Amino acid sequence: MSVTLSPLHITCDFDSGNIVVRDASEPSQVRLAIRPDTRSDHFQWFHFKASGLTPGHTHRFTLENAGQSSYNQAWDGYQAVASYDQQHWFRVPTQFDGQALHFQLEAGEQQAWFAYFEPYSRARHNQLIERAVSLPGVELLATGRSVEGRDIPLLRAGDGAAGKRKLWIIAQQHPGEHMAEWFMEGVIDRLQANDATVQALLKVADLYLIPNMNPDGAFHGHLRTNAQGKDLNRAWQDASVEHSPEVFFAQQQMKLQGVDLFLDIHGDEEIPHVFTAGSEGTPGYTPRIEQLESAFRERLCRLTADFQQVHGYPRDKPGQANLTLACNSVAQAYGCLALTLEMPFKDHDDAPNAITGWSGQRSKALASAVLDTLAPMVGDLR
Repeated sequence: MSVTLSPLHITCDFDSGNIVVRDASEPSQVRLAIRPDTRSDHFQWFHFKASGLTPGHTHRFTLENAGQSSYNQAWDGYQAVASYDQQHWFRVPTQFDGQALHFQLEAGEQQAWFAYFEPYSRARHNQLIERAVSLPGVELLATGRSVEGRDIPLLRAGDGAAGKRKLWIIAQQHPGEHMAEWFMEGVIDRLQANDATVQALLKVADLYLIPNMNPDGAFHGHLRTNAQGKDLNRAWQDASVEHSPEVFFAQQQMKLQGVDLFLDIHGDEEIPHVFTAGSEGTPGYTPRIEQLESAFRERLCRLTADFQQVHGYPRDKPGQANLTLACNSVAQAYGCLALTLEMPFKDHDDAPNAITGWSGQRSKALASAVLDTLAPMVGDLR
């Protein structure tokens, strides 16, 4: 017996929502498109809710402009994520035909959410900040403002005593890279656990944390830019209050506090691995920094299968670094170990998970391993 399916209701009018409905009248084949970032041609992030699903039936969705997206090669091997409750996300069958991205769900409930990656909501961000500042030894050191006036909290874990190492971790300069704030939640979780390693680390170092550098872009469902259409990770040589106040705030705070280590947390659309990029192309790169980079990578490899050193970006040639990037700019300005840490939108192929792919939980676990990596290195940073 055939069942006549009702048209679906598709909406993205919520935090980090992004979709354009082209035709939802045929519930077994919904035609959609991704909306570009504000004042920018970049697009790749999507996030929407589908209501009116028929349990037991397969609903198919097509992103018709995926082939024109910012990283159209990234769709190869990619699987979209879905959730019935916005808490538990899982991968769904997905195919890319070179022009459009197709994914499907055999519905288990009448509504579901779909996204490029497990979203990190602004509400969860606010709860994370509240939880962090309630912890002993963690304070809200300063608050910046985004283009649209959203808060950008800078947290400090530690007492700021003279002589302590200053370890900076910032995340989600690119707003579609939600795994970055999941990573920051993992850092806060570890501070809350306050185990022996964390206690030893905070005796000799303070952590300076910016969990979300680009709250406007994240809220509007952008992939790459802030509300002014600015790629923040290309703004570290010309940051301004008008166009990139988010970076301007971070830089001013770094000048006040100093920097002994800098980690910039990101996600990569194309590479199905976790990896780091260093500052080898900066004019101030030294054998000491190279040795610190190697020590970090080798220790992290030993601690987790969710990291590797084979796959990643091509190394910059000496003196050829792009100094507009945060990692290179901070490394050059402070003569410190600076790394961009990249997590995948797909999966970490050296330790794959068929159900979730790379996920928020795995991002959090990686953060914990990074703290374990940093703890024995602090004395060598200067």
